[in-house]
Amino acid sequence: MNYLNTNRPLLLFRQTLNDELYVDKSLMIDSISKCINNAARKYICITRPRRFGKTVNANMLGAYYTKGYNSHDIFKNLQASQSNLYEKHLNQYNVIYIDFSQMPDVCESYQDYIKSIRKKMYGDLYAAFPEVDKDGYDSLNDLLLATSSSFIFILDEWDSIFYMDFMTSGDKSEYLRFLKNLLKDQPYVELAYMTGVLPIAKYSSGSELNMFREYNFMNDHKFEPFFGLTEEEVRSLCVSRQDISYEELKYWYDGYRMSSGRSLFNPRSVNSALSDGVCLNYWTETGPMNEIADCIEHNVSEVREDIVKMVAGIPVETELEGYSAAELRLDTRDEILSAMVVYGFLSYYDGKLTIPNHELMEKYQKVLSRDSMGEVKTIVTCSKEMLEATLECNESRVAQLLEQAHDMEIPFLMYSDENSLSCVITLCYLYARRFYSILREEKSGKGYCDYLFLPKKPGYPPIILELKAGKTPEEALQQIKAKNYLQRAQPYGKALLVGISYDKEKRHRCKTERYSFPSR
Repeated sequence: MNYLNTNRPLLLFRQTLNDELYVDKSLMIDSISKCINNAARKYICITRPRRFGKTVNANMLGAYYTKGYNSHDIFKNLQASQSNLYEKHLNQYNVIYIDFSQMPDVCESYQDYIKSIRKKMYGDLYAAFPEVDKDGYDSLNDLLLATSSSFIFILDEWDSIFYMDFMTSGDKSEYLRFLKNLLKDQPYVELAYMTGVLPIAKYSSGSELNMFREYNFMNDHKFEPFFGLTEEEVRSLCVSRQDISYEELKYWYDGYRMSSGRSLFNPRSVNSALSDGVCLNYWTETGPMNEIADCIEHNVSEVREDIVKMVAGIPVETELEGYSAAELRLDTRDEILSAMVVYGFLSYYDGKLTIPNHELMEKYQKVLSRDSMGEVKTIVTCSKEMLEATLECNESRVAQLLEQAHDMEIPFLMYSDENSLSCVITLCYLYARRFYSILREEKSGKGYCDYLFLPKKPGYPPIILELKAGKTPEEALQQIKAKNYLQRAQPYGKALLVGISYDKEKRHRCKTERYSFPSR
């Protein structure tokens, strides 16, 4: 069998259980089982970024529901076995499981793709129901009706075909009609569970798949605990691991939010880091980050401003309504930002957009260095010299580089407010992020210092940078000492203090001081 009661999800889920880092998400089964044969709830579409557990959960559901195999041995020790509905639904259904990301060996057109799927479906149904007429059906839904049976459909990565270069707008419409004819208002559908990255396209007329209830990063209050890793789950994984601390994992991979505001970690990256024993940039090597970068650069100048602000640690306030597969052309700011949330490149919570974590921050910093970013890229290119001038206490050069950044014709870098200045500092010191964790408005001593640079590598002194408008850089240094901003730098034994002032004419002055803590 290719799709009907196949052992593929069973075998794959069994392999997942062999992983010592597996986190039990099987309580999802109880939530899904309550939707079976419920006309208002039996169409479910889960959309999440890549590597957020969609396929693992799809395999779990396929292995649990199929009547093709006895899977009691792999579920008896999972949390799902504690449910009152566990025995009622275990291995009781004809399951049609299709991974739409699987392509035939020769696939040069949509017709090649859909022909292969249809052929396998017909073959499975004729083999399982030999009593049906093999020549009397020109559509799959007619054949499924003729079996007089009912089915659970588990359709993984439903939108994968949308990314293929050969797909035309007509092909996409035809594919949606295929899914509609297969699933919509069909009595043989006991449950239709789909997953993907893109939310379902909903046309103004026709509404091919409007029977589905979509659950995505922006609206899911029901299934959200089952996709991604919670803080408690990550802490539990760290218990038996000595190589990486929870704090490291949080810094690198936390930053998404559940509807309650609770933390959500990228599961693929957490698992990779714990397996390898080192935190690296794992997840952003997959998915359409380059396409999103192209949108930032070429389509809407406002989006470039948004990205610079978020790299500076400034949340962007906006109201996003979502993004669908019918909107693969990203022409407006809201479309681009919504797509970036859908792909998992931004976190959206309580009306605010942020870059979720360090893993993604690294990628965005590279985007700012692209040639097409124009004068933004020019400032970033000078950021290596800015760090060198700061460490050398070359005060005049630091002030000069800041003035050069301000003089460039970049509207959102005008000093209209503190956030604008923060964007300037962020760009001017972007290179420093290779060697420092740069914290803005960080608690230290008796207040909050403007910028705290904590070294990632030995040999670099911590830097405490304070900004003053309409005052002197000497006053900035005095404030650093008076309010004991030095507190966070004390474990390093020394610090570099940097005071920067600017006046109404936006002229800059810089004063530096090397500070050594008294020996104990």
